[in-house]
Amino acid sequence: MKRILCPKCDNYITFDETKYSEGQSLVFVCEHCKKQFSIRIGKAKLKATRKEEVLDEQANSQDCGSVVVVENVFGYKQVLPLHEGDNVIGRRNKGTDVDVSIETADPSMDRRHCIINVKRNKQGALVYTLRDNQSVTGTFLMNEILGDKDRVRIEEGAIITLGATTLILRAAGDVEP
Repeated sequence: MKRILCPKCDNYITFDETKYSEGQSLVFVCEHCKKQFSIRIGKAKLKATRKEEVLDEQANSQDCGSVVVVENVFGYKQVLPLHEGDNVIGRRNKGTDVDVSIETADPSMDRRHCIINVKRNKQGALVYTLRDNQSVTGTFLMNEILGDKDRVRIEEGAIITLGATTLILRAAGDVEP
């Protein structure tokens, strides 16, 4: 099974590529926005299903760490890198500027849901701080909701819930600055 993105609404359409030959043109109608579009089957045009891709949770351990999006009914597993400074995390949507864009159909996740700040302390170790970004459903850390003004230090393995989506912090390894 292969997935393609609707060019209008960014929702995925899944189809069985084994029923078609390379070079063949296909026409799709998106279930969500009713946009009609066509593709030509070829190696460069098809994108592997995310479940089939190898996701290395430690891929970003030498940088500033990453967040792992736990697979659920709204989305697939994703490993998204963090950078120093504020990392605005939210649901991927055209026209919304976020640092960590989560591909999900979760309606309870805001487009700009929360912020993870990454900075180095005096010893050069990375420090992670989580805060809510005035989201509608709130940001939860280990099943405890954060207040509007709360800024909470988080460590490796912290479980963060945004709507119905769960993230796990994968802190960077012990790297000298």
